[in-house]
This record gives sequence, C-alpha cells and structure tokens, in this order.
Amino acid sequence: MTRSVCRTRRSRRSLRVSGAGAAALLALSACSSSSGSDADSDSGSSSSSSAKVSGQVTVFAAASLKESFTTLGERFEKQHPGTEVTFNFAGSDTLAASVTGGAPADVFASASPGTMAAVTDAGATDGAPSTFVRNQLEIATLPGNPDRISSLKDLTGSGLKVVLCDKSVPCGAAAQKALEAGGLRLTPVSYEQDVKAALTKVELKEADAAVVYKTDVKAAGGKVTGVDFPESAKAVNDYPIALLKEAPNADAGKAFIELVKSAEGQRVLTAAGFRTP
Repeated sequence: MTRSVCRTRRSRRSLRVSGAGAAALLALSACSSSSGSDADSDSGSSSSSSAKVSGQVTVFAAASLKESFTTLGERFEKQHPGTEVTFNFAGSDTLAASVTGGAPADVFASASPGTMAAVTDAGATDGAPSTFVRNQLEIATLPGNPDRISSLKDLTGSGLKVVLCDKSVPCGAAAQKALEAGGLRLTPVSYEQDVKAALTKVELKEADAAVVYKTDVKAAGGKVTGVDFPESAKAVNDYPIALLKEAPNADAGKAFIELVKSAEGQRVLTAAGFRTP
C-alpha cells in the first residue's frame, strides 16, 4: 500500500471517525504496516547505496592470472559504474617486494603461499589471506610437439633448449619440486622472471620447451602444445589473495576480492584452467 493511499485513508478517517471507527482503525493498521515496509525498503536501499564502490582499485597479481583477472576486471567495472581496475602483473616475488616496499595497491594475489607470507610477515595485509584457486604445471612445447616430448625426463635430453622460471618465483619453485619428485636434474638455457616470460620463449621459438602452468598453455592457444607429466601432482600451487593494510581504496578492494571468490569469479578462473581450492 503506497504512502499516497495512506494519506487518503487518514484524511477520510478524520471525516468519518464517529461512523466507522473500526474501519478507520483497520486502515491505520494497514498504513502503519505499509509505512514500516517502505521504511525497510528505504533502509535497504540506503544500505545498498552505502555498499557502492567507486574510484580506482589497484590489484597486484601473479603473471599467470593475467587473462582471467583481466576478464574479471572488466566485469567488475560493469558491475560497479565509476570504478577502474588497474593491474600490475609480474612474478609474485617481485610484487611482494613492491608491496613491502610501500608501493600503493589495494589487493595482492600471489601464485604461492610462500610469497604471500613475505607480505603477511611484514604486517602489510588487512586480515588473513585466503586461497581462491590452485594451479598445476605442464610442459609447453613448440606447436605439434615436433620433438615428441612425452615426459619431464625427456627435457633432460641433450640438444633440447628448455626454459624454466627462476627458482625464486612460484612457477620456478614448483618446477624444482617436480624435478626432485622425479629424481631429475635439468639445466635450462635460461631462467625467466615470471611464467609468461618463460612461455614467450617457446612461442617465439627461442626455446623448444618450458615448464609453465596449465593455465598459461591454455591461454597460448595454438602457439604451443601442452604435455602433462605425473610429477606435476607433487607441485600444485595454492593461490592466496588478500586486501592490503594500506589500501588506498579498501572498499573497492574488498569488492574485487568478493568477485574473485564468488561463483561467477570461480567460473571465469576454472574456464582458464585453474582448479578450485
């Protein structure tokens, strides 16, 4: 029942009190109930309004999250008109060093708990990080796999130019763990500072193979061919995300994290090849 109707009934009540007291009382009760509903509605609207976010949100994220987070950033901006998501994609160790060094950012998403620990230990997060996806390694070969690589051991053969991520970054640490699990030793032609740089070496045919993430092989499409290997199960990386303590736009940062962890966010991430926690 609308307020206008309530006003009308109150007016009529003042004219007919002597002859229709009961009816007027019922009308007042209905108006009171309706007014309460309107108040609740207004309160809900006000609450929703206060939850709105705006302005720029800055996200530092592991290089392997580039494609999926870019998609989520576009969705976030559509869902929250007046916002702009700015990303810094790089090796998790580089990003962690930037955060602890005072670089302004709202959110940090790392490719391993170890690099996130460097940030939490420095007291730079607002609350405990949470794992939002997992990722597993895969061998990226030249298109069509001309060298017929079928195992991690094949990468140790002579004549192959293999690239690994640097041991200081999560994809490099995971590759070393996989090699140890297989009792293998591998000397790459180069160590790269992040997983995208390692993958690019194969895409440009500067290397025959690289140990990267499944998500990166998928994102590369026909530029590379992926080869699974069992040792990768011993080196699965958890990806934690956290709001930063000195976040310039904490409300927007929280909202972005909520999107990442939502059912919608998880669909985008799993479509990119990530695994749920």
